[in-house]
Amino acid sequence: MTAQRDLNREFADTEDRKYAYDFDYRMHAYMLRTFEAKLPRGGRALELGCFEGEFTQRLAAIFPDLTTVEGSSDLIDIARAKAPPGVTFVLSRFEDFEPAAKFDAVFLTHTLEHLDEPVELLRRIGTWLTPSGRLFLVVPNANAASRQIAVAMGLISHPTAVTPGEFEHGHRRTYDLPALKAHVAEAGLVAVETGGVFFKPFANFQFDKLIASGLIGEDYLEGCFKLGALYPDLCASIYAICAPPGAGETA
Repeated sequence: MTAQRDLNREFADTEDRKYAYDFDYRMHAYMLRTFEAKLPRGGRALELGCFEGEFTQRLAAIFPDLTTVEGSSDLIDIARAKAPPGVTFVLSRFEDFEPAAKFDAVFLTHTLEHLDEPVELLRRIGTWLTPSGRLFLVVPNANAASRQIAVAMGLISHPTAVTPGEFEHGHRRTYDLPALKAHVAEAGLVAVETGGVFFKPFANFQFDKLIASGLIGEDYLEGCFKLGALYPDLCASIYAICAPPGAGETA
């Protein structure tokens, strides 16, 4: 990210758009369930971007040796107050971070779309992984069913558009699965697995309202999660599990 960007401002709610919804926090559990079979057991883990630390807490329960790098000092203060004492927080732009040792797992969730130079960071992450290490990469999906409905309604010009509200919250691109795979390949990483997380028929704020009203419950959400495995292109998020350059596995 460029030095001119104010990372303590980009996460602030605006009059028209919240930065994070309750639905976003629910997605954390579904992401980890999606990754479960590929997660290393133990080892060193790195989280790039923590927001307010909810996903950090989940990762800390899996990885006792967890380092979290965040460019916003305000967010580090919030996340550190919630996290177990063993988590190491580093205030740094990702572009300036230089790890002292390699990692068995790196998590970059709903963050790549914020970066000015995403391929360059992915290329650097490839050098931070152990030979058997994995990058768990997740981004919002341009082709989510809810977003395609918004396009059909005339609310968004096209699925991969960056809306003014998204730009104000730091988004610089909106990925579909081919674009995500292309950036992974351009960075020299090996895509071991790709797919989608959670079939998404509603916008985030609509999910929040429907859940709060009781119109949908955990059984409906579980159905959306299971359906996501069948229709990855219509999911809330898309993902790539990546091995370092030279690994033999491919998706």
